[in-house]
Amino acid sequence: MARAVLDAALAKRREAMRKPRRRTGAGGGEKRLRGYSGPGPDPRDPQLFGTVLERLMKARGWEKPKAEATVFGAWEKVVGEDIASHSRPLKLEGGVLTVEAESTAWATQLRMLTGRLLKQIADEVGHNVVTRLNIHGPAAPSWSRGTLRVQGRGPRDTYG
Repeated sequence: MARAVLDAALAKRREAMRKPRRRTGAGGGEKRLRGYSGPGPDPRDPQLFGTVLERLMKARGWEKPKAEATVFGAWEKVVGEDIASHSRPLKLEGGVLTVEAESTAWATQLRMLTGRLLKQIADEVGHNVVTRLNIHGPAAPSWSRGTLRVQGRGPRDTYG
């Protein structure tokens, strides 16, 4: 039985050696072109770096992480200079963007502009990257600093 398997493998090898091999390019299944490319467009022509990078990002499925990074990296361009100077994005999880405003007045203003901001973000980075905004004002001061601390409600309108 082992001899029959060995004979079959040798026959297959001889058959493969008789067939001429087809040369392929670096891309796998594409045929390598020879000669000059000529006056028309050709795949061997130099490509713009941005075009090659876009193709690579699409092939690897990096569009969504790129869009999410654009929200943070180009915040001023995405929402505008005035809004960007009074707010900053904190985190983006599950399509919910958390934005911190510099004051409670700006937080209220941004809540009223939520629809417009979502449209601007969608126009700049693509749809379904940011589906909802969570806007809050600045963080309240913490009274729990120091090594010795008294438990309780903290300072109110009177201290006595």
